[in-house]
Amino acid sequence: MKKIVLLLLTFQIYLSAEGIPGPRDCFWLRGPHSGDPYINLAYPDSNVFYWAATFTTPEDSQLFLEGEFPFSRYMSLISYDQRGRPVESLSDYLIVPDAGENPYLDGSPRLNTDRSYRVEILNKSPLLKRETGRMTRSGSDNKLHVPEYGPKQQVIIYRIYLPDAQTGPTGGVSLPKPVLIKDGKTFRGNEVCALMNTSQQLAITLDAAGLPAMVYRELASQASKPITWPAQNPPMWYIQLDRQSLIGIYTGEFNENAPRSTGGFFPNLDNHYLRTIVNRKHGKVLVIRAKAPKTPATYEGNDFFKNSELRYWSVCSNQSFGNTRVNDCLFDEEIPVDENGFYTLMISKLKDRPRNAVTSCGIAWLPIAEDGDGVFDDDVAIVQFRHMLAARDFNNSIQSVENQADTQSVMKAYFPNGRYLMPNQAESFFPCSVQD
Repeated sequence: MKKIVLLLLTFQIYLSAEGIPGPRDCFWLRGPHSGDPYINLAYPDSNVFYWAATFTTPEDSQLFLEGEFPFSRYMSLISYDQRGRPVESLSDYLIVPDAGENPYLDGSPRLNTDRSYRVEILNKSPLLKRETGRMTRSGSDNKLHVPEYGPKQQVIIYRIYLPDAQTGPTGGVSLPKPVLIKDGKTFRGNEVCALMNTSQQLAITLDAAGLPAMVYRELASQASKPITWPAQNPPMWYIQLDRQSLIGIYTGEFNENAPRSTGGFFPNLDNHYLRTIVNRKHGKVLVIRAKAPKTPATYEGNDFFKNSELRYWSVCSNQSFGNTRVNDCLFDEEIPVDENGFYTLMISKLKDRPRNAVTSCGIAWLPIAEDGDGVFDDDVAIVQFRHMLAARDFNNSIQSVENQADTQSVMKAYFPNGRYLMPNQAESFFPCSVQD
């Protein structure tokens, strides 16, 4: 398989550049990926921070990561192959701490001071597939399998979702530190990075981070298709599918019975996704109405962790499959719900924002990018829902959808019903008596 080296300017100036935000070190060299303004790649949630490590474990050695649980809604370590496909996930609640309680377990104190853990990194494929997407009782032995590919390269992404307020990107703790044991000696810090060549260029296939821009443009501008293709009114929502099915959305050769897939683009295995393609030519405001899944409250530094229907959910405005950028996101605690647990969400460009699309009117608002898909069409965007770690008895999550055709019947009230409107219609149909 033909490989390319993905070269990004930001990768070349990672340490010496001034003004590039976010902590990083010689191991967690790439990141923090997020919405703005640094690396915005592979559909990051704008309320989340990702760091990537690229390395080669020396033969006959042991590699560990020593860290502290962040003050956040969620954290994980996930390994990937050269096509951006996940190999194995190690979620926060599966990690046994060195002492004390894991702060991500139901009923545990979130703010306890004993937060350290140690995870072994193994250069081999897992023999058993660890369950993801739902809370599981299976253990992890504090191990993550990170098999090498191509030029003996290994890749891990470290994620922190929704750090507590005022704790910064890392959730108030340091990034996990690598510890290498070789020939009876223990190495830390810069010595580890040198021994594992952590500054090596990232070797991935061309499609690991998205569709090439020209391929996307050809798919999205077919002369035989309507000018708004493939966006529909009301929106058509798609579960996470393989690449062939993704392309089928544009070609029209889409399999309604396509099964759910982990896909590529470096996804989080604990998330399941539902997305639609937006086109403002249908109407300048997309209005969505649905029931909100229940999640733990953590952002304000809540004292105890409490499991709920989902660990986390969000809705994001992305640009396109051609650049995989996020424009902005709303996370669960930001979205107002009514007395029946339903939310109303309006999505538009800033200039088209309805005046009632404010929290005081009980309406959430999400902006789409001014340059649309970021490739060639200013009217196009992608809207994407994330459901993370569904409870085993919550049967209306995206995780519960096994086949595309069953999406609405499975999700029921939680399915995002949508309709395009003009701004004046959105203001008239959803009156607000509150004066801002």
